[in-house]
Amino acid sequence: MLVNEIMTKNVVGIDRYKTAFDACILYRDKGVGCLLVTDNEQCVGIVTERDIIERTICLHKNPEETKVEEIMSSDIKTVHALDKIEKAVDIMIENGIKKLPVSQDDEVVGIITVTDISKIKPELSKRFNESLAELSWED
Repeated sequence: MLVNEIMTKNVVGIDRYKTAFDACILYRDKGVGCLLVTDNEQCVGIVTERDIIERTICLHKNPEETKVEEIMSSDIKTVHALDKIEKAVDIMIENGIKKLPVSQDDEVVGIITVTDISKIKPELSKRFNESLAELSWED
């Protein structure tokens, strides 16, 4: 099965110069688990709810002043839309991530998550969770 068959196609983006508070509003309004961070319509990062909590709230930063670019992850890993979902799982395991942008023709066209994978191929999700548990024991 290919990534583009199970990915979420309507990804939500936020400009890198918006605030963490703006990101919270988008999360609330759109009901998503992550936001793709953009600069001139190019994907430059990803920000998750966990990023907002750990890099803003826990550090006592003001969400209305903290820019998304300060809390985003910028080392973006992607998978191609026509790759098999097993490759997406491998990338997720290698990088310890649960959300993976999907690219095609040099642009982000969707996102695939561990939740998406678990609905279609629970055995792959189990492999991911076991690998993640092994990594956390090493820390």
